Amino acid sequence: MAFVIRRAAGLYGYERALARAGFVRVAGADEAGRGACAGPLVAGACILGSRAIEGLDDSKKLTAPARERLYDIITKRAVAWSVVSISPAECDALGMHVANLEALRRAVWRLGVQPDFVLTDGFSVDGLGQPSLAMWKGDAVAASVAAASILAKVTRDRIMADYHADYPDYRFDVHKGYCTKLHQDALDAVGPCAIHRLKWDNVARTIRLGEL
Repeated sequence: MAFVIRRAAGLYGYERALARAGFVRVAGADEAGRGACAGPLVAGACILGSRAIEGLDDSKKLTAPARERLYDIITKRAVAWSVVSISPAECDALGMHVANLEALRRAVWRLGVQPDFVLTDGFSVDGLGQPSLAMWKGDAVAASVAAASILAKVTRDRIMADYHADYPDYRFDVHKGYCTKLHQDALDAVGPCAIHRLKWDNVARTIRLGEL
C-alpha cells in the first residue's frame, strides 16, 4: 500500500492520508518507561476523533501541566483509548524488547473500537489483527501516536508518584524510576525495592554489592 504525505501536512498528515486511502479509524500506540529501571512499562493506544487537538505533541516535548491538560482533552474527545501496564517482574521475565511489543499489542487489543489501521512508535508489532506501520519517532510526526504517548506518560507518572508514598527513599516522584544520579544514590544506599527491574545492570550490581 502506498500513500503520499505532503511535507507540510503537519501532525495529522498520516491520519488524513490514511483516511483518503479508506482507513478512517487510525489508532496510534506508544509506550512510556522503557528506559526506566523501576516501575511498570505502560503503553497507550488512541483513535482520535475528527477535531484537531490544539497543542498536541510528543509527550517528551511537553511540560507536565501541558500533558495533564491534553490527557483530559484526549480522553474526552477520542473515539477510543486505552492504557495497559506491564509489571517490573514481567519486564524482567520477557526482556524489555518483547515486553515493549507486548505492551503495544495489548493496548491496541484493549481499544473499545476496532481500528482500520495502526501506527506504532518505533517497532513493528505483529498480531494486531489490522494493517500497521512502524514509525521512527512516530510520537513527533503522527497525531494518534502523540496522543498515545501522552496517555502512557501521564498514566505512568501518576503510578510512580503513588509509589513514592510507599518507597519514599527513592524519590520516584522526581525521576519516575529512570536511572538518574538521585535514583542511583538511593539504590546504592538501601538496595532495590519491590518495583525495581532486577535484571537491569545497575540494579543487579547493587544486589551483588549487598551480598558481599
